[in-house]
Amino acid sequence: MPDANPPARIVLTTAATIEEARSLGHTLIEERLVACATLIPAVESIFQWQGKIESTIESVLLLKTGPDQLPALEDRLHELHTYQTPEFLVLNVEAGSHPYLEWLQSALRRV
Repeated sequence: MPDANPPARIVLTTAATIEEARSLGHTLIEERLVACATLIPAVESIFQWQGKIESTIESVLLLKTGPDQLPALEDRLHELHTYQTPEFLVLNVEAGSHPYLEWLQSALRRV
């Protein structure tokens, strides 16, 4: 039996500052590429970049969207982001509250 929940995805990305994270979230919601952007203001990321181990404080964005929006969302995130190589990781949502998932899909529709 197919899942009755509307499809949803969570996209993970990071931003250099909370201000950039807010700006990204607002723009992506206004453009209906995401229904909701949850910001986690300060996390420490340790990673390798250009042959060196780096450590920086960043903000995390959890972007709630649908599968149909992913290509445009990735393109737009690359246009808006200050990072040369912004994080863009897509997680499938296996299940969720049906009313929330219906709201998510309605928030992505262009009126």
